[in-house]
Amino acid sequence: MSQHRPHRLSDFVADLSALLDRTGDEAVILREGGALLAELVAQDDWLPEAQSLPDPTRYQQYLLHRDPAGRFSVVSFVWGPGQATPVHDHTVWGLIGVLRGAELSQAYDLTDGALTGVGPVHRLEPGQVEAVSPTVGDIHRVANAFEDRTSISIHVYGADIGTVKRSTYDANGKPKTFISGYADVPPPLLFDRASALAYGAAE
Repeated sequence: MSQHRPHRLSDFVADLSALLDRTGDEAVILREGGALLAELVAQDDWLPEAQSLPDPTRYQQYLLHRDPAGRFSVVSFVWGPGQATPVHDHTVWGLIGVLRGAELSQAYDLTDGALTGVGPVHRLEPGQVEAVSPTVGDIHRVANAFEDRTSISIHVYGADIGTVKRSTYDANGKPKTFISGYADVPPPLLFDRASALAYGAAE
């Protein structure tokens, strides 16, 4: 096991913060932020063990960093063997980079209430990054590519994603609202902060 290097995450956060200080252009954020995330997930020696633990019942979403101004959040998604999300959206820009194992991602299009798959299932290997947003494509389903081991991906979103009202979709394209929360942040703290942000009472 190589030496644990937690500074990689803090360096990524500082670099992404500087990028968002410089521009609000989503295309630039996805391109340059994607390159920063690719650098982060190229090295698997920094993620704390507590944020890398799978759960036998469902995938876990651990909060790694929440921007004080609410501009972005960084989370680790930990997938137990064979675990998958429902079809869902994000409503904000997002970047997904695989740190360990591999993920399968299927994009969807929702037009006139009809949900259809877009292109083939895409496999993401360690170090690879893809983007989502209402601009470039926001609806997908993600699964662990392995039935016998854990996979971990690092996600960066243009909001405090655990507090964002989003939707899952059934096979007929019918949406169902949800707020994901985080596996490691108590709901009262999480949603009290969301309310404060909504009313401009928090930075």
